[in-house]
Amino acid sequence: MKRMLGRPVVVATAVACFGVLAMLIVDHGPWSRPEVQPAEVANYKTTGEAARAAGATVTPTAPKPVLEPIAPGPEPAQPVNPATP
Repeated sequence: MKRMLGRPVVVATAVACFGVLAMLIVDHGPWSRPEVQPAEVANYKTTGEAARAAGATVTPTAPKPVLEPIAPGPEPAQPVNPATP
């Protein structure tokens, strides 16, 4: 009985160790170095600033109206048994 319970624990420990090692290799490998940005990209703090510098026109989106129009179609159905106080 004791021998049967130990095997799943050993397998789970091996899988956990493999997972931790795999994460360390992926996160700290030579391919995960920070990318150096060119000076043109690093000079602007926002996307809008960079777009204006490139000659684009940036227009804001239209604000949402305060009052929504009434949706076409039937009204939602009332509950069958309204809650009474």
